[in-house]
Amino acid sequence: MKIRFFKLFFLLSFPGMLHSQSSKSPDYAGYIATYKDIAIREMKIYHIPASISLAQGIIESSCGNSPLATEANNHFGIKCHKDWGGETYYYDDDEKQECFRKYASADESYRDHSLFLVNKQRYAALFSLDLTDYTGWAMGLKQAGYATNPEYPRLLIHMIEMNRLDQYDDTVALQKVASTENQKEVEENSLTVENKRITHENCMLFDKHYVMPDPANYTQINVSKLGRIIYENNGIPCIFVKKGDTWYGLASEFSLTTSQLFKENDMEEADKLSIGQILYLEAKKRKSFVKTHVFKEYETVFSVSQFYGIKLSHLYRYNHLKSTEVPLPGQILHLTNPIWNF
Repeated sequence: MKIRFFKLFFLLSFPGMLHSQSSKSPDYAGYIATYKDIAIREMKIYHIPASISLAQGIIESSCGNSPLATEANNHFGIKCHKDWGGETYYYDDDEKQECFRKYASADESYRDHSLFLVNKQRYAALFSLDLTDYTGWAMGLKQAGYATNPEYPRLLIHMIEMNRLDQYDDTVALQKVASTENQKEVEENSLTVENKRITHENCMLFDKHYVMPDPANYTQINVSKLGRIIYENNGIPCIFVKKGDTWYGLASEFSLTTSQLFKENDMEEADKLSIGQILYLEAKKRKSFVKTHVFKEYETVFSVSQFYGIKLSHLYRYNHLKSTEVPLPGQILHLTNPIWNF
């Protein structure tokens, strides 16, 4: 990133030289209009100032015109690192032919940028800063080693103030984007089960009167590096959420990514953890050793899925349920494919 940053800083510092370097001026307004709602969405979920995400995206991708952006949809210059299992793109940066992450879309790049910051311990201190403290974030990113360019904080701050990107850090912006993004998020977070739409919104909630399971009824199989007891349910290692737990903290404790935790538990980034709920560290199973369950008052299909360690999509499929349907108290739910029970 070093060479690219110094070149951009030189051009920003001497605007008269910009056109001699390129026949096309950077379209800051166009880039901001295209990605500001994505940046605000990421701020809403991950507490990363939209101004910082936009400024980094503009600088790292040269307003979306860099080879990394146009050929790999990589807007933040994030390299592969050993934990990357996705597609790759090789590009000359600090060294020849370095490995960079490649994405299917710029939206994926913004999401991975959020997860990259959230899941790396060296950036943890940034999340104690206010959303409006873009100066603190700019300085903190450099101190944490995001970029090698010593002028990186100045570049970010200059970009934010020149384009008034801090206006998107206002909480009012969150409220404005929430209504327009809500339907889109519901659609994106849907599961497809035999041509049925199961919306995340309709299946994730615990009833407020639901009583969480008692850890004493589960087998202890291990202890985490921080001393937390790991249990087993349906052959799957699991834990029970305690007060103060966060997605990031749990992912770090068990050397997982937050995305893995979301996936293994049929949950999403915006979901809040509930004290006492079971959280699985590996994928839930397709069936349970128990064949049926009598649905009780205050249960949800999701709570049953978590209680038995069964994939939510399979539980809906076995019982021919739609996302809008709630079983009645006393109704028998199949925990395996009914044809296997005979």
